[in-house]
Amino acid sequence: MDILYGLLMGLVEGITEFIPVSSTGHLILAGHYSGFESHVGKPVANCFEVFIQLGAILAVAAAFPGRFAALATPRALPGFAGRRGIALLALTTLPALVAGATLHGTIKEHLFGPQTVAAGLLAGAIWIVLVERYARPAPNGGLDALTVRQALGIGLMQCVSLWPGVSRAGATILGAMMLGVDRKTATEYSFFAAVPVLAAAALYDLVKSRQHLGSEHVPLFAVGFVASFVFAYLAVRWLMAFVGGHSLRPFAWYRIAMAVLVLWVFRAAGS
Repeated sequence: MDILYGLLMGLVEGITEFIPVSSTGHLILAGHYSGFESHVGKPVANCFEVFIQLGAILAVAAAFPGRFAALATPRALPGFAGRRGIALLALTTLPALVAGATLHGTIKEHLFGPQTVAAGLLAGAIWIVLVERYARPAPNGGLDALTVRQALGIGLMQCVSLWPGVSRAGATILGAMMLGVDRKTATEYSFFAAVPVLAAAALYDLVKSRQHLGSEHVPLFAVGFVASFVFAYLAVRWLMAFVGGHSLRPFAWYRIAMAVLVLWVFRAAGS
């Protein structure tokens, strides 16, 4: 059962992490309705759902090896590379790290449930529709043209995604578009912005949950990690091709349908 649960949850994480539909929301729903949470216990389930995000991080590195090599260069380079690129990512990451560390316990205790996820899905759908309708981003030279103001603004917008169901990828992409970044560049930057945030969240959760973890959980975590990597890599490649010629509105309609389904199932289960 651990292997099957690892595959299921890794698949859900990999497919949804980088598209604006909320991977956290989908993992909460998948864990709740598949029986995964009751099978391994809530503390292990919560840690597992954060840990497998490391597989998605590795998928970004595999999809953009040249960009990662440029970021790792310890020299001062123009554009999104070297120390300047790292500084931009730091500005985007800092607000979410501070907010996440401050609100971590409250979020896990009160917001990880079907109803709150449905609310986040609906709010994110409305946000997508409004941004696609009113934002007027223009091609601006890609990642190399990102400014300090835009990087910090995207980081502040990313804090909204701490509410499960909103979507970190969605908040990053939409925040960037509101600040004048074109859709394709905003999507690409969301991949890189995910790396420090997800890595910090995974390590923090592993430390916090270490007393609940044992050697018997290794197969579950390993399968989930590998599945997350494979499906996240495919999702990244697909999304970059998709946003080059399409708006984000289909994701809004999907989110609305998911929210309605979640509320219907939750109500039926309670009746």
